Amino acid sequence: MAQPSRRHVLGLGIGAVSASCLRGAVASELPAEMHGISAFGDLKYPADFHHFDYVNLDAPKGGSFSLIPSVRAYNQSYQTFNSLNAFILKGDGAQGMDMTFAALMVRANDEPDGMYGLAAKSVQISPDRLIYRFTMRPEAKFHDGTKLTALDAAFSLTALKSKGHPLIIVQMRDMVSAEAIDDATLVVTFAKGRARDVPLYVAGLPIFSKSYYASRTFDETSLEIPLGSGPYKVGKFEVNRYIEYERVKDWWAADLPPCRGSYNFDVVRYEFYRDRDVAFEGFTGKNYLYREEFTSRIWATRYDFPAVKDGRVKLEVVPDLTPSGAQGWFINTRRDKFKDPRVREALINAFDFEWTNKTIMYGAYARTVSPFQNSDLMASDGPPSPEELKLLEPYRGQVPDEVFAAPFAPPVSDGSGQDRSLLRKAQQLLSEAGVPIKDGKRTLPNGEVFRIEFLLDEPSFQPHHAPYIKNLATLGIEASVRLVDAVQYRARQEEFDFDMTIQRFSMSATPGDAMRSFFSSQVAATKGSYNLAGIASPAIDAMIEKIMAADSREELTIACRAFDRLFRAGRYWVPQWYNKTHRLAYWDQFSHPEKLPRYANGVGAPDIWWYDRAKAAKLEQAK
Repeated sequence: MAQPSRRHVLGLGIGAVSASCLRGAVASELPAEMHGISAFGDLKYPADFHHFDYVNLDAPKGGSFSLIPSVRAYNQSYQTFNSLNAFILKGDGAQGMDMTFAALMVRANDEPDGMYGLAAKSVQISPDRLIYRFTMRPEAKFHDGTKLTALDAAFSLTALKSKGHPLIIVQMRDMVSAEAIDDATLVVTFAKGRARDVPLYVAGLPIFSKSYYASRTFDETSLEIPLGSGPYKVGKFEVNRYIEYERVKDWWAADLPPCRGSYNFDVVRYEFYRDRDVAFEGFTGKNYLYREEFTSRIWATRYDFPAVKDGRVKLEVVPDLTPSGAQGWFINTRRDKFKDPRVREALINAFDFEWTNKTIMYGAYARTVSPFQNSDLMASDGPPSPEELKLLEPYRGQVPDEVFAAPFAPPVSDGSGQDRSLLRKAQQLLSEAGVPIKDGKRTLPNGEVFRIEFLLDEPSFQPHHAPYIKNLATLGIEASVRLVDAVQYRARQEEFDFDMTIQRFSMSATPGDAMRSFFSSQVAATKGSYNLAGIASPAIDAMIEKIMAADSREELTIACRAFDRLFRAGRYWVPQWYNKTHRLAYWDQFSHPEKLPRYANGVGAPDIWWYDRAKAAKLEQAK
């Protein structure tokens, strides 16, 4: 990628600049040091804050916390792992590796995007917000006692930008350079017009040891425990089965304001299962101790085992106040048979959510219609506001007319499982798209029978496919499920080797550069990107740029709503469902703050929970 000429201050041009020259320029032009950063410059906590409001300062240290993966990032899998390198494309990275590394700054989970100094004690930001000068903490160190310096941070950011997972590379596109002026000073330069949240993303990336990787290849899979600097280090593990993280008892950052009351467990352990039902049985057998339940059938019918009835296992429902994001069958528009949006809309009409929710999911879910579900970033019913129109008007004639009317929402069925009116509409759409019925089979323009393969990596979703496949058969479409193991599933997703597959993602309360990874044309052909649908729309690309460049929350909301209208008009997915709560089950030996933070995972586990010895003793006596 070509580097912008606006690389350093004082108009020094494109040529290389010496460290001494840069040091002088930056020091003379940057304002006072700040203890934190946010997307719009607003911070909840002052410079002298003592701790985050949502933690318990009296939480004891000790005990263990075990769980199965419920989220994943980069090369991670829910079902397995075979590498301790979780920030590259190769391999299946172990869940939890982020706990072993410190970052420049750490998020406050009761703010949309506020970040406060961790390895960096402060930052100075140039007036044009293109130069960030971080001052490193002198006490920061790696687990072997060696000092963590700006040299390590510069190495890490540079390595991640060039050799990290493709999603990291995309989100670091607007970072021009990271340079260490000396051990204590890191200067990060961003491109003109950079995305608003790129500095936040960069500040939250892991810092690796430069000397450790002097004799190792950064972007190769490895089961060698890397040298970290975070609150935990890798303990015992068995590939594909479990991994433990041990709390660093003398961690250098334990008494810093962003860390007080956090990281309380001596051991955090992830268990891996290939099957959700087997994983549930593991929980009932106390093979792991904490579970967030994502399957309504299990929540409604199987939490009646003895440990629940006698109180040894606690059930808790926590409201989800964050954007619920998107889940659905994403349609691979790279394939010719899915290029016509009328075909994709027919597939939307064939899915009877109301019947599926009532019959299979115990009425536990609401229908997803937007990637910004459950937030004020969603487009409202009715036509665009004047502010939205201003953003959308340049694309009139290039995008569907409905963009300038009410936003598209999937139809509501009669709940019968085969709504005849919706299926007739689907048949009409397919015929209009040149996909007619011949000899009882829906036939593509090239003469082939219209077939769809749903790619799946776990059997628990099979019941949800069966009624959908039945409706597709009514339309003359031959559909089937291909259930593969986790490794093959990820490989096929990375290569976009699928017709339709389920994806679940959530946007932050302040969406920004991550939008590119899911929706932009620049990653539509990038192996490993999250743009599973292959979206390549100049209008959507432009709206992503507006989102990233917003100077206020009001501007951000307007741009997101305009984007939402464009995305929905594209019919890129068959929207599924979302839950407005977190359903938690755990063996009763933990406690957590009464008021959990709104952001991050919404429940604060395991970071701000703690081992309750009195509860554990009572649980032991109840055996």
